Amino acid sequence: TWYDHTTSPHRHIALFNWGTLLSSLGRSQEAIKIYETALTLKSDFIQARVNLGHQQEATGQAEAALASWREALALLDAQNPTDESLRQHTLNNLARALETIKRYDESEAYMVRSLELDPAQPKVIQHYVHIRQKQCEWPVYQPVGQVTTNQLLMSTSPLAMLSASDDPAMQLLSSRTFVHDRVKPLSPTPLAFPTRQRPGPLRIAYVSGDLCLHAVGLLIPELLELHDRSRVEVFGFCWSRDDGTTQRKRLVEAFDHHIRIGHLDDLAAARLIASCDIDILIDLQGITSGARPDILGYRPGRVQLTYLGFPATTALPGIDYVICDRYVVPPELVPMMSEKPFYMPKCYQVSDRKRAVGDAPKRSDYDLPEDKFVYCSFNNNFKFTHEMFSSWMRMLHAVPDSVLWLLADNPWAKENMLKMADEHGVDRSRLIFAPRVSPSDYLARFQLADLFLDTFPYNAGTTANDVLFMGTPILTYSGKTFISRMAGSLLDNVGLPDLITQSPQEYERKAIQLGRNPKMIATYKRYLAEHRLSSPLFDIPA
Repeated sequence: TWYDHTTSPHRHIALFNWGTLLSSLGRSQEAIKIYETALTLKSDFIQARVNLGHQQEATGQAEAALASWREALALLDAQNPTDESLRQHTLNNLARALETIKRYDESEAYMVRSLELDPAQPKVIQHYVHIRQKQCEWPVYQPVGQVTTNQLLMSTSPLAMLSASDDPAMQLLSSRTFVHDRVKPLSPTPLAFPTRQRPGPLRIAYVSGDLCLHAVGLLIPELLELHDRSRVEVFGFCWSRDDGTTQRKRLVEAFDHHIRIGHLDDLAAARLIASCDIDILIDLQGITSGARPDILGYRPGRVQLTYLGFPATTALPGIDYVICDRYVVPPELVPMMSEKPFYMPKCYQVSDRKRAVGDAPKRSDYDLPEDKFVYCSFNNNFKFTHEMFSSWMRMLHAVPDSVLWLLADNPWAKENMLKMADEHGVDRSRLIFAPRVSPSDYLARFQLADLFLDTFPYNAGTTANDVLFMGTPILTYSGKTFISRMAGSLLDNVGLPDLITQSPQEYERKAIQLGRNPKMIATYKRYLAEHRLSSPLFDIPA
């Protein structure tokens, strides 16, 4: 009313307050109009332009938000003196939004500018480290401004640390730091009833935001389907995206009770879970992206375990056990785990024998040479390290009639891999990049490779399972951590322990030896064709 009846020179300030109130009520479209009106009155109103960007982002207008923040940054850069805290905030907005839409090079450039302004930003450092991993920018720990190497290390996220270090103490420290900074303390009063409130079978509940076309969602459908319904009742509490896939439909149908909790806050979700009188609560996410560990802190289940999603210690106080096996968590690793080990008799990793496989392709379908040895690694690029990629390049040198078949998550990772080939004197044409395809075709094309090269210290998980399911051998290097022993457990249980190596030197020697001896590969493939589905690895009913 005041705005409609005044000619005050301060109208733009009232509009700013109005827009802020609308945005706090979630009325983003109205807030956008108000901020735009404020900017017609005062085009250099930087705070309004920054807030406009937030509301544009909230309504899915990513490019418009980036444009607003760039204009705000240009105005800030022209100020003398400038508002350094607002400048830093704007730089961080740009970096975060660009990372979300996978424009990694631009995102990193804004992170660098922000850290040059203020090195004491652990969250920005965390993203800086991981975005360099995603782009295969080696060395990952590249100093910037006044940020120390110690700050880079201490701000590495738990997920990034799985690729950065095979030291179980560093992985525990990273998880503990994350939990200390981001997770609420354990509730002093558990929500779960201390004893069961009803007769009948045990109630087992799974909680996850990955019950869709995701690595975990691809592993577990048969596990859910095979629960003995005379002994257990199976609940699924999820905040997964409805991606419309048959995989999602199958997962939902595998539960006796599938309950959406994405619309509930953590306490309300925990209360709902507790009201279902859950005996055993199994978390499938740990502290990965999108996880909701605060739900577990309210202890809505009488016993709480973590499984599959984060193959390392979570350091979550609400978790009692980690489901594992004696290979991935040997006795010497137990002191570095916050959870007690709950050992499976064979391999800890479940899988799906009913996964759909596409028609067998030909090498020519993927520009692969018919007469050369094909090394392959379809792991996420952030798992690639400088040391491992250098080793792969030395393998190509030692086996001239070979190529390396890869996925490129982004163009910067691809170019950095090709630069590494240049540095090692390997012709770029010997690195062949596969396109993205459907899950069934992705599985089928593993048959075209001769040998899958595992990554270290972050081993292949679901991918290693897929490779062996398709009858292709995988070479791994087992280290000291859960994550660096995953593929070793799979190979041990499928009956190929001789493809597990214990040092980088042995791994490289073995890869070269196999690359020079295709008959040995044929033996492995014949063994897998005949025995893999009867091995403990794929004995899912057990």
